Amino acid sequence: MQAVEIARPGAPDVLRLVERPRPQPGPGEVLIEVQAAGINRPDVFQRQGNYAPPPGASDLPGLEVSGVVVGGDTGGLVSLGDPVCALVAGGGYAQFCVAPAGSCLPVPRGLSFADAASVPETFFTVWSNVFDRARLAPGESLLVQGGASGIGVAAVQLASALGHTVYATAGSAARCRAVEQLGAARGIDHRVEDFVAVIAAATAGRGVDVILDMVGGDYIARELKCLADDGRIALIALLGGSRAEIDLTALLRRRLTLTGSTLRPRSVEFKAAIARQLQARVWPLFEAGRIKPVLFQTFPLADAAAAHTLMESGAQIGKIVLAVGSRAAAIPVAR
Repeated sequence: MQAVEIARPGAPDVLRLVERPRPQPGPGEVLIEVQAAGINRPDVFQRQGNYAPPPGASDLPGLEVSGVVVGGDTGGLVSLGDPVCALVAGGGYAQFCVAPAGSCLPVPRGLSFADAASVPETFFTVWSNVFDRARLAPGESLLVQGGASGIGVAAVQLASALGHTVYATAGSAARCRAVEQLGAARGIDHRVEDFVAVIAAATAGRGVDVILDMVGGDYIARELKCLADDGRIALIALLGGSRAEIDLTALLRRRLTLTGSTLRPRSVEFKAAIARQLQARVWPLFEAGRIKPVLFQTFPLADAAAAHTLMESGAQIGKIVLAVGSRAAAIPVAR
C-alpha cells in the first residue's frame, strides 16, 4: 500500500510517500480501506519529534480515518463492507489502516467519506473533556479557546446544539464571525480584545462554567478570572507553553477545578465507551443537520507536506483532510 511516513523529525518536507506492507489486524481490530484521513495538531507534533506514538501503535501519522471495513475481527460491532469512520492511535496516512472495532462508528447519513474523516479526533476529544471530565451541565456556559480550529468548531457547534451559551476566541475578525455563524454567542478576537474583560461584560460579572483550553501557559491565570464559582477548566494542549503561575487562593475560595487529559494513550475500552456516547448523543445531530463537519481544504495523500504547512500557518477554519481513496468525496450508502 501507499503511505506517508515521517523520514526524520523536522519540517513538513520530511513527510514522504512510500510503499509499506498492508497492516495486519489483531484480536478486536478491523482493517479499513481508507478513503480519507483527517489532519490534526498532534500529527504536526509527532512529525516534529515531540509526540511519540504510544507503545504498539503504528509509526505512521494520522489519528482519524474513514473508509470501508475489509477484514479483521469485527466482534459483531461492525460488518465487512460497512462504511465507517474511526479513531486510531496512528497509521491514518495510508491506503489501509487498522482500527479497534470499538472505536469505529458508522459514517453519519448524508456525510461524505471526507466529511466523516474530519470527525473522530475532534468529537471524541470534545465529548471526553467538555462533557465527561468538565461535566458541562444543562443551563451552563462554555468558553472555547481557539474556536476556529478543528477542535474549536466541534466544541462550538456541539455545545450550542445542546442548548449551551458558547463564547469562543479566534485570531481575526473573520474567524470570529465564522464561529458566531457556527453557534457562538460571541466571537472574541484575542489579538485586539481581552477575553477576560469580554467574558465579564457578557456574563454581567458571573463568568462561564467551563473553559476548553488548548493554550495553557499564561492563559491559565487569566482563565481562572473568567470562571463562575464552581467553574472548571479542561486543558487539552499546551500551545502557549507548559508552565503557568496561578493564585491557588482562587481555587480554594471559589471551588474551581483545573483538569487535563490527552486522548491518544487512553485504553481501547475508554475510547469505545466514548464512541457509544457519540453514536447515541451526537450522531443524531449530524443526521438532523444541526451540526456539520467544517472542511477547510482537502489534499491528495501525496501532498501531506502541503497540508501540514497549511496546518502550521493557522489560516484554516475547521479541518484539513487527506483524500486517500478514489471515493473520498462520495457519500456512502449505509448498510
